[in-house]
This record gives sequence, structure tokens and C-alpha cells, in this order.
Amino acid sequence: MPRNQQILLDNRPQGEATVGNFRLVAGDTPALQDGQVLVRHHYLSLDPYMRGRMNDSKSYAACQSLGQVMLGGTVGEVAESRHGAYAVGDKVAGMGGWQEYSVVDGNAPGLLRKVDATQIPLSYYLGAVGMPGVTAWYGLVKVIAPKPGETVVVSAASGAVGSAFGALAKARGCRVVGIAGGPDKCRYVTEELGFDACIDHRQHGDLQSMSAALKAACPDGIDGHFENVGGYILDAVLLRANAFARVALCGMIAGYDGQPLPLQNPALILINRMKIEGFIVSEHMQVWPAALAELGALVAGGRLRPRESIAQGLAAAPEAFLGLLKGRNFGKQLVKLV
Repeated sequence: MPRNQQILLDNRPQGEATVGNFRLVAGDTPALQDGQVLVRHHYLSLDPYMRGRMNDSKSYAACQSLGQVMLGGTVGEVAESRHGAYAVGDKVAGMGGWQEYSVVDGNAPGLLRKVDATQIPLSYYLGAVGMPGVTAWYGLVKVIAPKPGETVVVSAASGAVGSAFGALAKARGCRVVGIAGGPDKCRYVTEELGFDACIDHRQHGDLQSMSAALKAACPDGIDGHFENVGGYILDAVLLRANAFARVALCGMIAGYDGQPLPLQNPALILINRMKIEGFIVSEHMQVWPAALAELGALVAGGRLRPRESIAQGLAAAPEAFLGLLKGRNFGKQLVKLV
């Protein structure tokens, strides 16, 4: 069996996460038992939710255990199989974690699924045609439920979730406004993704400035908002929201280091009779087939052109992850393992 490098959570962050919270180890992969599959990971997904799981605090999922392999989505190929449904060479997606190989129970539902890498690049199954894409689909379709002509806004617009959200919303006839960090990301959002406008939060770094920028970009107000960040951006959206606006609350990356994120004007939720709904996409597996089918069609048709930031080698994962939390990535953050 091959040698396997792994990254463990060594200790919990005190405030900001650091490289010192992680530890790189190596060991032999165990011999396969009947029904098991050995997967060689080609790409590892890095996602903001991982930061919250590093804390030992109440959350929607169990926290990451100390001394264990960091959790995370992976795509790769079957290197060895003792399960009839999987053959050597099959391309698969799963939750293999921060390691080069994983041993998976082929009979356990939801742990491994075959993917077609002939039509869609394998890495896209961790982004546009994977969990981030389905997250965007659920927030738009099931929470915001926009009508044609309505204005929707998404923070972190150039990322894996935001880019998919824009393509899905444009396909439904919405006016789509993104919020992203820096002129390069904003140009990508408007010129390549087809958003109607994009606001550079680095140029509008406080509530008053962001609110003014949203007023200019959304002259008819905001009917739906997909929130990945929180903080003053959400406050600014509330100031510009129309009556009966809907907010899909997916992430609060501004508060992942533990600081509180108070709302400045919570009365606006009542005044505007707004719906704000938090959701976790893994709790809605019934929508995944329909969402993935639509996302795959958007990619194949050139209407969704995702970008990727790719770090090389497992040892690069911690630094790439910390960069993701600071917005240094451009598009979906991945680690290439082969």
C-alpha cells in the first residue's frame, strides 16, 4: 500500500488561525477490507467553513477533532478496489480530507460518487459543479426564489459560490450585483461572469460608503441577497433592502476568528418584513441532482466560467487556506495533489 501524507489539526486557533495550528505527517495506508476502495486524491478543496470547525464551540456540525486529518472535499481516482461498483481508474468525488489517499467504505451512502471528467474538468466537481455550486443554487432557488426583473446581490462574488450564484440568477432574468475585493475580481465578475455591476469592497470599506455604492448599483433596491461575509456588508444591504426582501445566509466569514458581528439596524428586518434564512446545503441532499444538472449545463454551455486558484502539493494547504480566509484567492481555492 502507498505512503500517505496527511495534515492534522494539531491545536485550536486563539483568534486568527495560523500555520502552527496544523501538522504534516506521513504513514502507510492500511490494507483494504472487503467493500473498501482506495482513492488517490487529485485535488483537495479548501473552503471557509473549515475555519469554523477548527473552533471548539457550538456549530451546525461537530468540530474538527484534534490530532485527526482535516476534513475536506476531494476528487480523484480509484487506485485499488475491493468493491464491485468501483473499478481502478474510476473518477470519484468524496470527503477524503487533507491527505493524498483515503480508504472509503464503498457501501456507505453518500461517501463516494462517480463523476464524468470527460465533459467537465475533474476539479470543477469541487467548485461550480460541486458543493459550492449547489450551495448557490439552494440559496437562490429555495430561499430567495427570485422573480424575473428582481435585483439580487451576492458577497464574495468572484468565489466558487458567488460565481455560480451569478450565473444561476442571470439565467432567471435577475439584475445581479456582486461585491468582491479589488478591481481585477470586479472586472472578472462583470466581464466574464456577466454580472450587471460589481462593487469593490476595498474601495467601500465602511457602512456609509458601501450603502452609497449599493444605492447606485441597485437603483430599484435589493430584493434578494446571498450573504457569505456578514459584518458591515450585511448592514449595508439591510439599509437598501426592499419590502419583503429575502436573505440567504450561507457564511459569516467576517466573524470566523471569534469576534462578534452585531447588526446595527435589526429593526429593518421588521420594517421591511424581511425573511433571513440560514442554511447548510448538506442537509438538503434531495436537491443536489437537479442543482448539479443545471450547473453542469451552465458550465458546458459557457455561461458559467469558474476561476480556480491552485496551490501545489499537500504541504501548501495551510498557507493556501489562510490566504483564502484573507481573500487572496481568485475563484475556487484548490490544492493539486498529483
